[in-house]
Amino acid sequence: MNKKIQLLDLGNKDYKDTWDYQEELFAAIVDLKIQKRNAPEIVTPNYFLYVEHPHVYTLGKSGDFSNLLLSEKQLTEKGATFYKINRGGDITYHGPGQIVGYPILDLENFFTDIHKYLRFLEEAIILTLAEYGLKTERSPGETGVWFDVGTPFARKICAMGVRASRWVTMHGFALNVNADLGYFDNIIPCGIRGKAVTSMHVELGKPVDEQEVKEKILKHFSVLFENSFV
Repeated sequence: MNKKIQLLDLGNKDYKDTWDYQEELFAAIVDLKIQKRNAPEIVTPNYFLYVEHPHVYTLGKSGDFSNLLLSEKQLTEKGATFYKINRGGDITYHGPGQIVGYPILDLENFFTDIHKYLRFLEEAIILTLAEYGLKTERSPGETGVWFDVGTPFARKICAMGVRASRWVTMHGFALNVNADLGYFDNIIPCGIRGKAVTSMHVELGKPVDEQEVKEKILKHFSVLFENSFV
């Protein structure tokens, strides 16, 4: 059982390039797990990728294409790209000012429970935001982290969508820190109508140090998963 996680900060990187890289790491872990059946001494690695993407919209495997409100021409005019991908969830946006985290873990190194995994991802974000005096919570039946659940002012600050196979995870979370929320006007975020999206800088009324937020997320992630980053 290996609870060490290799931390890789990719900086600003194209979505498709990052997706391909995730797939490489994911496939390598799955391949090792198959070998491990005949060689129990094999240790599987874990990774945590931080990245910021240029403007991009992604649609999950069960998502509804009609939740993208732009034509191909309008996407080009906005300098944005679009991909239909293999995670759960519907449509979301990634772009500058947003912290995206992709844990690529062999959950057999930690626990074999996808529900618990998602709740731990949410908890790491909830605890991080609490350090800034921001009170957030879960919304029943809607993965992610929210403000003012159950009120007309409900708004989402962190979207999540994962893929898992053979207990190996990929994709992850996207936390709006200094994000341009205007780009969310071009989609029905996560396919949920009538609920807003927000960002830390909007809630706090000032720009936020993104590197500091990354460090706080890792701190809480380490406590929850009882891991160490290398």
